[in-house]
Amino acid sequence: MPICITCTEPTPHLYTVYDSAYNLRLEQCKKCLSFADLYVEHDSLTLILDLILLKRGVYRHLLYNRGSEPRIVSESKNTAIPTNKNDVELAKEKARWIRILRLGSGMVLVDAFIRWAQLNPAISADISQWSNETSAVFLRILVGCFVETVAFHGGVILASMLVLHISDWLDRVKYSREESVSGVRQQFRTSLIPLSVLYSSFTKYFLLFLLTIWRPSASKIGGEPYRYGGPPYENSLVVRALEVWDEDKLDREWVVRNVLGGMAAGFGLRVVLDCHPFFTTAVILVGWVVKTAVAELLRDWVSADQDVWLAYSIP
Repeated sequence: MPICITCTEPTPHLYTVYDSAYNLRLEQCKKCLSFADLYVEHDSLTLILDLILLKRGVYRHLLYNRGSEPRIVSESKNTAIPTNKNDVELAKEKARWIRILRLGSGMVLVDAFIRWAQLNPAISADISQWSNETSAVFLRILVGCFVETVAFHGGVILASMLVLHISDWLDRVKYSREESVSGVRQQFRTSLIPLSVLYSSFTKYFLLFLLTIWRPSASKIGGEPYRYGGPPYENSLVVRALEVWDEDKLDREWVVRNVLGGMAAGFGLRVVLDCHPFFTTAVILVGWVVKTAVAELLRDWVSADQDVWLAYSIP
């Protein structure tokens, strides 16, 4: 059953469709009195932009409400056409797993190409020169990325299930009376865990794309290095603080992949698990530990440059 993206209250339908497919009316949530899901009328570009901005509403729309059947009303008979709820839920669950396979395959391919470019900068400078050797290297990296991704999501799923049991036990201990279960927990499915992590990766890949386009240059066109034209700083603490952001001292891609990517994945898991941020942080750490352990086992087989492989092993 779909939920309201504002208060997570379950609602039978998100919108009502009349005789014409373009004649529809958004349903109002009975609890918070707002529209149940405004993203029903938004296009794909708006959904992607809100995913990058980590908006909670678009996560709830894509995870819980996407593929929900509308209420169909025939104006001639003025009656609603009933739908089988069990068949709808089975279709939504099947669609989620198919979406996981599609998104996961695409992101594994992109991740493998990025690592191949980092591990073989001399080869990847000219993409057209594919040989048996370069193809074999890329294939090994692709298999390694696939195994790491499966291990990461497997660790996240197991840790999430454990967190849910601990959270439920703490709620029973803390509250003597029965508390109403939120709509997010009522509609929880295992497929929502890897799907939320994959959706969270849009932020990471978007920032990596920006770093690829606007890469800073160390010198001007004539070869003269860039220098600040204003008066020099006399405070040594300010100078040291600014030097931390230099390109040769800070790996921005590593920060985006590890720090910001982990924070985005934790945000997506919080939408699904509906628990304290401490638990979602623990889940991401467990996934990182499992993924890093698998990367350690594969580093000798995948590439000779083991340090670079391990540096890019965390999503």
